[in-house]
Order: sequence, then structure tokens, then C-alpha cells
Amino acid sequence: MVAKRVKKYLPASDKVSQHKMLRWLGPTLTKPSLWQINRRSIALGLAIGVFWGLLIPLAQIPFAALAAVLLRANLAIAVTSTLVTNPFTFAPVYFLAYQFGDWLLGDQGAEVTEAMLAEQMSQISVTSTGWIDRIGDVAAPLFTGLALFATVGSLLCYLLVSLLWRLAIVLRYRKRQRRFANSLDD
Repeated sequence: MVAKRVKKYLPASDKVSQHKMLRWLGPTLTKPSLWQINRRSIALGLAIGVFWGLLIPLAQIPFAALAAVLLRANLAIAVTSTLVTNPFTFAPVYFLAYQFGDWLLGDQGAEVTEAMLAEQMSQISVTSTGWIDRIGDVAAPLFTGLALFATVGSLLCYLLVSLLWRLAIVLRYRKRQRRFANSLDD
């Protein structure tokens, strides 16, 4: 039942492998293990996508796809779940990651507020030399926070999906048992 609900939202492997931008991957995309809909594959795919989606700001999808292929997780779920950071969530997630990393490292970074961050970003041009120094001020706390968010977030996603999937199976089993017991009573 859970698998049927998930399957209706996923693309077919043959459609993906025939896409003009993905044809070069050939038989890799048609491996059945990348399209399985079971508890392990879906939970692992979600965990991989959330991990890479939170860890790096660019090229999340290729890293998630590669990890899904190597770990035989559901490819579509891994790629889609990288969108946990998108244009709407990017700034708050990275700001919170910086704040948390700064707190973990003992307030070693520069004091940064959202307004200051926005002002600095508007003043930075690619040709100016000061932008590297400004990135260096926030790099350690930011990457510490992102690494922790990515690790904990992916573990929680894996555990939550596994738990909810198992709960759905148990509830379905109990419902079937009650129906069977009721049919014997009649």
C-alpha cells in the first residue's frame, strides 16, 4: 500500500533513461535496484538527498545521484529530496547553520546578523578582493553547522521513514487480523 502511493509519483526508469540529457548514462539508469520501492531504498534515498541537499550549496543533484547509484538507493527520491534547500529555504538554513556552528565552536566567528549578511552580500562583487576575506570569516562555523545539520537530518529522515513505513505495515496487518476475526464471528 505504501509502495503503491510512492510509485504513482515516481517516473518510470525507461522514461528517465530515454531523456536526451541522460541517455549517455545508458544501462546505469535502468538498474532495478535504483527504482525499487521498498522501505530501505526509499529511506536511504531520502537520507542521501537530504544529506547532500544540506551539505553543499551547488551540484547537490549529481552528488546525490552518484551516492544513490553506489548505495543502491532509490534514485528519484535521492535526487528530489536534495530540494530540501531551495531558493526559499536556502538563506534561513544557512543562517541557522552558521549560528549553530558558531555556537559549537565557541563564538569564534564574526558577529553576523541577517541584515549585516544581506548588506555584505550586496556590497561584494566578484572582482573585489575583500569577498574572500569575508567568506573566510564565516567558513568554519558555517561548514561545521552544515555538516552537523546534514548528518543529523539525514539520519533522522532515514529513521523516520523506516519507522513510519513499519508502522503502516503493522497497522495494515492489525486491520486485516480484525477483519478476519470479525468474519469468523459472523
